[in-house]
Amino acid sequence: MFSAQNGSRQRLEMFCGDVRKLNHLQKKPLCHEKKSSYRLWFQLLVLLCLLILCLFHSVCNNTQSRGEGFSLQNKCSRLFVQTPGGNAPPYRVHPKHRLIMLNDMNDNTEPDTVQQQRLQYHEAYPHNYRFVMDNVEVCKVSSPLLVLMVPVAPKDVLARDAIRATWGKDRVVQGEMVLTLFMLGLDNRHDVEKLQQENQQHNDLIQSNFLDTYLNLTIKTMVIMDWLATRCPSAAYAMKVDSDMFLNVDNLVIMLKKPGIPQKNYLTGMLQGNVPVIRDKNSKWYVPEEMFPDPQYPTYTLGMGYVFSNDLPAKFVDVSKSIKPFNIEDAYIGMCIKKLGLSPTFPPDPSQFKAYNSRYDRCEFSKIITYILGSSETLKKYWADFKKPGPHC
Repeated sequence: MFSAQNGSRQRLEMFCGDVRKLNHLQKKPLCHEKKSSYRLWFQLLVLLCLLILCLFHSVCNNTQSRGEGFSLQNKCSRLFVQTPGGNAPPYRVHPKHRLIMLNDMNDNTEPDTVQQQRLQYHEAYPHNYRFVMDNVEVCKVSSPLLVLMVPVAPKDVLARDAIRATWGKDRVVQGEMVLTLFMLGLDNRHDVEKLQQENQQHNDLIQSNFLDTYLNLTIKTMVIMDWLATRCPSAAYAMKVDSDMFLNVDNLVIMLKKPGIPQKNYLTGMLQGNVPVIRDKNSKWYVPEEMFPDPQYPTYTLGMGYVFSNDLPAKFVDVSKSIKPFNIEDAYIGMCIKKLGLSPTFPPDPSQFKAYNSRYDRCEFSKIITYILGSSETLKKYWADFKKPGPHC
């Protein structure tokens, strides 16, 4: 009896063992299939990641070569100079001074393919930008002797109004036509409609679609040069003059009408020579070596206000194709004039171009051409006294 029971138990155990082996053989192919499936999905994921990386690299490279690529959304860090031959090596712009450009905030009627034109030469080259507000007729009415171009931020309405009420008020000075115009970039913090209303009232605003910042003053200056060359070639002279200046326009016109003042290749103002490049990163005027490697700037005219014959703007724009941009705009113009094989000229009376004044003196202000002031209120205050009846000295 016990023998029969033992035999039954052995047969049962053998049967169970066979079942377990069978189950194991059935599960092994299934497990193998799952492992193969996981491996396939992993390979597909790796390929997808590689594809995304390649796509991102391609987008970055394309973005760097577009005029609108220097937008607030641009994350690529390299800017390239393109020459007609296409052989110029790339150079890196220091992140602190990367020149950026907004997409047009005023006019969205153009297709993206037009708004994102390929960048030519570099980010300070003015043909990469377009005017979104313009006054193309102002120089067609008559040929001015002098055009005063004032770079100013869109928000600085008080500065523009102060100039309109003082040295920018008169259209005829010493018997000569003089125009005063304001150059603006874009600023999404300022109401576009208010700017349009202001321009309708005064017809003196010009706006281009670069971002209006201090570090973009070189762009702003080159856009001024482009406007003069393309919109107002009939003018004899022009002046880039800052909005915080006291400008004696009478004395300036008298200077330009003196015998012997050149009508071509003429650049004058307060000359600066042997000026070292500031490498202190905490300075407002810091320029890294990769942007400007020389230890000194060439001789240039101080940016507060410099005067030039109106044949030079087109030459500045053209020669700038081969000059790396940096953020010191007046020194950049100095580089342009040097590259042209020319040099700035001292004015007939260098003492007329002054920077800062320690105090207001009516007699002194009647003799000068430029003075830097502190505010628009100061300008209006000084001007009211300067223009009152009676002798200045």
